[in-house]
Amino acid sequence: MNNKNTIKGLEQGRAKFAYECALEGKKILKKVLIRTEWFEDGNYKSYVERIPMWVKTNGLGSTFAFIKSKRRKEKKGEKPGEKENPKNAYDLIYEQTKQWLKKDEKSLLTINEGDDLVKKIILLESSVYRAITNEVLAFFNWLTRFAEGLIESEA
Repeated sequence: MNNKNTIKGLEQGRAKFAYECALEGKKILKKVLIRTEWFEDGNYKSYVERIPMWVKTNGLGSTFAFIKSKRRKEKKGEKPGEKENPKNAYDLIYEQTKQWLKKDEKSLLTINEGDDLVKKIILLESSVYRAITNEVLAFFNWLTRFAEGLIESEA
């Protein structure tokens, strides 16, 4: 396979995955079960639109540390992801980004299901950190387009 076909394949893979993610983002306008956890939030589209600028301004590690800090907190006696305590858009975006980097064909980052994305990012060598940053920005380029096209209005 030549380089042009490889790049085209990577872009198509990114686009397909981002489209599926945007569809999930659209669903969480109402409380919905995604995989094994409940989500509900009306801000998915606006968060997705802001993240690329945050990455460019503050860096990938700082941006995902912020996203992690905004994830749904446990309420007394409940865990996030239960029907009574659904996760929010930040939870979904964090997980979607982690899943994209996990399946990325370039294998820039070895990430397992239980790994903390922020910890993996901040421990990277600078050249790999830059490559991961570019990959995340390329993914969010597609995700933003699809979120804008699929999600009409938010709460």
